[in-house]
Amino acid sequence: MLLAALVVLGVVIEVVVPGRAIYHAGWYNVALAALAIWAIASLRRVPLVAFGIGAIAFAGIASGLLGPDTRTVIGAPGTSLRVDEAGGTLVFPPLHVDQPIGASRFTATALLRSVPRTVVAIAAFDRRGAHLTITQPTGAAFLSPVLLMQNTQTIAGFTLPYDTFAVPAAHRIVKAVLFSAAQAASMPALSMVRGSVVLFDLEDDTGASIPHGIGVAPEGQLIRLGDLGLRATVMSYPAIEVTSIPDLAVLAAGFLAILIGALLTRRPWRGKIGKL
Repeated sequence: MLLAALVVLGVVIEVVVPGRAIYHAGWYNVALAALAIWAIASLRRVPLVAFGIGAIAFAGIASGLLGPDTRTVIGAPGTSLRVDEAGGTLVFPPLHVDQPIGASRFTATALLRSVPRTVVAIAAFDRRGAHLTITQPTGAAFLSPVLLMQNTQTIAGFTLPYDTFAVPAAHRIVKAVLFSAAQAASMPALSMVRGSVVLFDLEDDTGASIPHGIGVAPEGQLIRLGDLGLRATVMSYPAIEVTSIPDLAVLAAGFLAILIGALLTRRPWRGKIGKL
């Protein structure tokens, strides 16, 4: 039974402490398979228990060898993304709405966890203050005003997230680069600004630079660049971390088989009645 216990422990730990690289290592899964074969051979007279151990070992090995590495799914507010590991579709809610899965959630073959990310919501205005539509031709959501900031570039030794959006009515393409509060405070040109800072760089819709089209916007403040008014709001919005785990349905079937097998093989208790 010690071998069976080691098999069960080696698989259950993949659910309790998911996402470790060791679970995908070949030697780990070979060792798990060897222990399972040995345990099944020693339990051949208890077929249901042997079947349960085999099922549990299979779930662990399949997850270790075939399960994908942990990845982070990033979606724009109001979009839906198919996630095969989770066996369904993740729906990302609008801003200021509860997270799509809460803090974490199990599916049959994956653990989903919310991971906070910094995004930037953009508002654009014309000279009269009228609101202008923002599009993201290369982004995850064409009409979303929320930049997911998935690209990076290096400025002054800092690796900074950036994204690009378009303002079709003004025939402008705008690059937005985000400096955190700490990064801005460490730069002499931005040290007087408190909080996060967004650097805007304007081009026309042919890609040509706009004279005086570069400006710095403290988070939440409106600035004017050419014929555009721009305001950036820095906020947190969750991405979803997807971690492969052994199939919970197979594990449940394995534990049920072990339980039934153990109950069926119990020796009946024979009480002794003393003489009167």
